[in-house]
Amino acid sequence: MSGSIFVVSEDNKILELKESKYENEAIFQELIEKYPNILAGDQISPDNPRKWIFIAREMGVPGEDGGNDRWFLDHLFIDQDAIPTFVEVKRSSDTRIRREVVGQMLDYAANAIKYWSIDTIRDLYEQQNKSICDELDIDEKSENLFWNNVESNLKEGKIRLLFVADEIPDSLKNIIQFLNNQMVNTEVLGVEIKQFESDRKIKTFVPTIIGKTSSSIAVKNKTSWTEEGFLMAVKDVDEDLVDVCNAILAGFRSFGCEIN
Repeated sequence: MSGSIFVVSEDNKILELKESKYENEAIFQELIEKYPNILAGDQISPDNPRKWIFIAREMGVPGEDGGNDRWFLDHLFIDQDAIPTFVEVKRSSDTRIRREVVGQMLDYAANAIKYWSIDTIRDLYEQQNKSICDELDIDEKSENLFWNNVESNLKEGKIRLLFVADEIPDSLKNIIQFLNNQMVNTEVLGVEIKQFESDRKIKTFVPTIIGKTSSSIAVKNKTSWTEEGFLMAVKDVDEDLVDVCNAILAGFRSFGCEIN
């Protein structure tokens, strides 16, 4: 349902912005690539807002080991906790947003965790002449740990799936909520980004997260640590404790213990 929002201008006048549709999907995708904060990382995790690290647009996904790309994901991001985040964008006028987009996203996820290489992901990032150390304010030692954790999360299916649209229909909302309530390692959310525009072409974008419930939060809290994730968390508390923990783990392994 269309509506309006109202903004007070510098000269104390009220400016009405009416809800408008995106001209095409490419413009919508470009907006997310340039301004990833529009994905509402603060609503996904209010206590620790998500910081989005852009990897690629139209990220190829093969259907077999060593095969050619069979599908193309709209955007791949990684957050500061090394969680790969899949983003699929659809306008509400696209009939595929009803059900087909769910099958698309699950195809991407199921095959990406099997066939994506961490070397490929890291190369795509570094080709942009960006540095994880700078983006996350970490040292070089933590940089390798970060990419190792991305690889571990991907293999374990600890990922995030974001369905993005200007308006998400109830049928898709129900599927998102159901999947997010059931899946332990994978977070499934909708991001509804409404666009409002004035007669003077001033635009405002309002994102809303869909699918984050108390039930889904409880399910996600049951997840277990990976060794890399544990060491990264220890480092956040006290960097000197990392060597101590590594020594303890090595000691257990020397007695034939399996760490998992």
